Amino acid sequence: MASQSETVFASKRPPLVNFRLGPVSLRFNLRVLAFIAISLALLLLLAAWAATLGSFRVPLDEVVKAAIGESTRQYEFIVQTLRLPRIIVAILVGCALAMSGAIFQGLVRNPLVSPDIIGIDAGATIVAVWWIVTSQDRTLLPVVAFGGAVASAAAIYLLTWRGGISGNRLILVGIGMNAMLSAGTTYLMVKYPIEQVSSAIAWTAGTVYGSDWGDVEVMLIALLLLIPLAVTLMASLRVLQFGDDTASSLGMLVEPTRLLLILTGCALAAVAVSTAGPIGFVALIVPHIARMVAGPMTGAVLVLTGIFGGILLLGADVVGQHFLPVALPVGVVTAAIGAPYFLFLLYKSNVRV
Repeated sequence: MASQSETVFASKRPPLVNFRLGPVSLRFNLRVLAFIAISLALLLLLAAWAATLGSFRVPLDEVVKAAIGESTRQYEFIVQTLRLPRIIVAILVGCALAMSGAIFQGLVRNPLVSPDIIGIDAGATIVAVWWIVTSQDRTLLPVVAFGGAVASAAAIYLLTWRGGISGNRLILVGIGMNAMLSAGTTYLMVKYPIEQVSSAIAWTAGTVYGSDWGDVEVMLIALLLLIPLAVTLMASLRVLQFGDDTASSLGMLVEPTRLLLILTGCALAAVAVSTAGPIGFVALIVPHIARMVAGPMTGAVLVLTGIFGGILLLGADVVGQHFLPVALPVGVVTAAIGAPYFLFLLYKSNVRV
């Protein structure tokens, strides 16, 4: 007969379900799956509502019909050409940023880390600003920004390497790199004429304005490749959080695994920044919310984190576009939300400097 302590322990175990398909075996937390289903429903409702808003209002039923091509030509143009690409890009960018933040926070075991703080976003920004102010081909801007983010990540990794990667050293190097690259961006803004700089200023604010189906395609392809990889790496990330010695004793190749996690997190941040510009604080805030709701980071919680990121960024874009006296880029709205939250986290973390 089980003791009382064993009964209490068993009652606190999360409800799990096993799934096996050939050599693949997965275990799901039913509670997290329920959160994912509810969050997806909320995201779809928010997206449908966002498509109704604008100077030309579209009824909700017409939004659904226009999305599947069964409405009038006018409604289909407004929904399919003008609104849906922006909505989908906002969701995908928020998803990528949130997942990237979750990876970096777990990797360095620090809740105050995100790719926009340690210089990944700044690498994309300085290259993109240079590309814009020198009047280069704007169609290549996402590719150029992506290259800048990857180059920044590579520099941070090489400067951090001392026979291995230390989480605290990575943070310090990243903050220094962020400051240096931000200074370079400011220099470019001051050096070139205002006529050339004005469009760069709009991009650096972080915006999904002007998104089209080409942006949707790029984001979808990138996330279809990166999300399965990130979800697969979550088990390794949890082992790394026990320390390098423990991970090595379990047979893990610590540095190659850490490098793969860094590259995955950088790629998620880079593809988001290359599409929408540097949008701050999403990668910082959302992983905290997901962990508070669903518990420690697992593959399923990472998926939930991505959905929360889509909800936050789309909601911020709706607020900035329709519910303020003047339309604002989504990056300004997320900064207004995120800066106080960052100070709160700093206070709660008892960080001494």
